[in-house]
Amino acid sequence: MPYVKRDEQGRISTINLEPGEGLEDVPPNSPELLDFMHRMGLEHSTLQQSDMRLVRVLEDLIDLLIDRDVIRFTDLPLPAQEKLMERRSMRQSLGALNLLGGANETI
Repeated sequence: MPYVKRDEQGRISTINLEPGEGLEDVPPNSPELLDFMHRMGLEHSTLQQSDMRLVRVLEDLIDLLIDRDVIRFTDLPLPAQEKLMERRSMRQSLGALNLLGGANETI
């Protein structure tokens, strides 16, 4: 649950994930909290970062299923094959490591 600090007018001024002095808990879906996050640009960037991490996990999962002969790469629709090949090429050029093996997520 998020914890917030309020300013003199009672508006959210700070968000924290841990309880602390002067902080009150608010529901994660509170319209006031979502509005604050939107104004601070947190909602979009946090969601976007989460999406990118999930994409990396899904790529690794697909690779794992292919490696274990559960599916064949050619079973995937052509647009999916093209996107995966493009991402695979980009990741190799960046020296990315396999996330399912506990690799670094920063690349």
